[in-house]
Amino acid sequence: MKLYRFLTGSDDASFCHKVTAALNKGWHLYGSPTYAYDTEGKVMKCGQAVVKDVEGKEYEPSVKLSDY
Repeated sequence: MKLYRFLTGSDDASFCHKVTAALNKGWHLYGSPTYAYDTEGKVMKCGQAVVKDVEGKEYEPSVKLSDY
């Protein structure tokens, strides 16, 4: 099965660690990161899509993506 996640967070070190952790679990970057200004929180937000192929499993909506 192919899995897709979209990681989001404030543009700070914690977001970079979130993406790094996903990469170290075998996820791969998918596309370019995205940035937007949160006018309510007055901070930059960023997002990065990641994908992962998992052999021998079939996708179903109950799959908890963070387990992979």
